[in-house]
Amino acid sequence: MCIVLKVSRSGYYKWRCRPESEREKHHREMTEHVRKAYEESRRLYGSPKLTRQLNRQGIQISERTVGRIMKKQGLRSRTVKKYKATTNSKHALPVQDNVLGREFQATKPGEKWVTDITYVWTVEGWLYLASVMDLYSRRIVGWQMGERMTKELVIGALQQAYGRGRPDPGLLHHSDRGSQYASHDYQKQLLTYEMIGSMSRKGNCYDNACIESFHSVLKKELIYLNHYETREQAKQSIFEYIEFFYNTRRIHSSIDYHTPMEYELLYLNQAA
Repeated sequence: MCIVLKVSRSGYYKWRCRPESEREKHHREMTEHVRKAYEESRRLYGSPKLTRQLNRQGIQISERTVGRIMKKQGLRSRTVKKYKATTNSKHALPVQDNVLGREFQATKPGEKWVTDITYVWTVEGWLYLASVMDLYSRRIVGWQMGERMTKELVIGALQQAYGRGRPDPGLLHHSDRGSQYASHDYQKQLLTYEMIGSMSRKGNCYDNACIESFHSVLKKELIYLNHYETREQAKQSIFEYIEFFYNTRRIHSSIDYHTPMEYELLYLNQAA
């Protein structure tokens, strides 16, 4: 090998025995930090979020350095993008005004909730997910899954959210104009909980952008990366993602790169 590389044998052994430089040691340590953070993110984060995550852990590293390490190590976000609309607003039920008006910021937990339905394909058939998000922390406070896209599905998600948070009267509740949300039973439940109803304008998905974004993230980071034989498999996977990753470990740029649970705890600590 020394002959091929045109180096002396003594020079080769000197190179092999050379101690690791501080620069090499630092680069190796940063590479290990990046790889660990990447795996902890379920191999979902790109360089911007990995950088923020490492900085939060007290590891000072630039996004440019993270990007270079990821490229050299072959680390890439494995998210997949697809889209399909599910809202059916062709009904004769009464609808409400868009009270939310795209004001997606809230001053405290339990002030504004948004909700929507999405779908998941399994070999066994479709599985539908209704989710309720708190706009203050972006936490999913309620969810329900079922074989059909019914009013009972969305009522179940609302009941779970209310049971967990017990918000004060006057919470602003926003949804699209789907027949499930416009149903008399759902609207009756809102009145029971003393919530203010709000609905997106017809054909305008941006009026409910935050919960739409959550369902898009759920699909890119979980659904499209898996193959579900049964609805039960999908249910277990989605439950684990929401409760043990999205709410508790996944950082969000809209809340200063905190997790939803962290952000709510910060509010509660400040209020105390």
